[in-house]
Amino acid sequence: MQQSILELRHLKTLAAIRDSGNLTRAAERLFLTQSALSHQLRLLEEHYGLPLIIRKSAPLKLSPAGEKLAQLAEAILPQIAHVERMIAKLREGEAGQLRIAVECHTCFDWLMPAMDTFRSHWPEVELDIVSGFHADPVSLLYESRADLAIVSEPEDNPDIACLPLFRYDMVGLVAKDHPLAAKPFLEAADFATETLITYPVPDDMLDLLKKVLKPAGINPQRRTTELTVAILQLVASRRGIAALPRWSVQNYLDRGYVAARPITPGGLVSELYAAVPKGNEGMAYVADFIGTMREVSMLNLPGVTLM
Repeated sequence: MQQSILELRHLKTLAAIRDSGNLTRAAERLFLTQSALSHQLRLLEEHYGLPLIIRKSAPLKLSPAGEKLAQLAEAILPQIAHVERMIAKLREGEAGQLRIAVECHTCFDWLMPAMDTFRSHWPEVELDIVSGFHADPVSLLYESRADLAIVSEPEDNPDIACLPLFRYDMVGLVAKDHPLAAKPFLEAADFATETLITYPVPDDMLDLLKKVLKPAGINPQRRTTELTVAILQLVASRRGIAALPRWSVQNYLDRGYVAARPITPGGLVSELYAAVPKGNEGMAYVADFIGTMREVSMLNLPGVTLM
């Protein structure tokens, strides 16, 4: 009988391909290059003498043989993760607290599902969001008022560990009948004579201003509001234009409420990081929460890639 070469990493690969339907996204989820993932897949197919994916399918689908291995992954990987968490709880204890501070108004759209998943992993950990929006959430870590902060830039401080979460697309939003809706993408000059509708945050927290408009010497008229739906309503009624993460507005785009266009020919990409006091990133439940945020976001948010 042929000796099996099957390893846990192979099962994780097939599970990632099935979940993402795309080799690139599967590789990002596993922190591999696409060529490394393809090589791993090719070795498995040579070993079994059967294709494991249907290569001309879109989204990518597993073959019957690939599905059998993915079913094995579905049965085994959660058990392994559960046992590893149990061992970590024996080592570190089950209880703890994780107070989360955020600097972005749209974080709650993806943070709440990640928190729900985490609670099933660590029911004894007290999980909470520090009330309100914070322009400088890292300061709450120093004051011991938060244990983890979601930030848009890595903190340059030896006392703080910043771990990458994901990159995401920012899109320009205009009314469907706005002349800018006819353009394939928006340029800095397109914002010059428009009212820019944003959240009420400092300019250095707005990537559109920081990366696109200010370098071009453009400072448009502003209007602010706290709510995403209010921004979209103002855009739809031609009171101005906006720039928001694609994942925060995809449901409205699907319903044709407003039109979205890339910002600049190459698009505008933003990033999010998890900041924790140095040393705490090694705590089992902190590491699990960061991994859960990445995993849940990768699976559920459009326009997201891992860093």
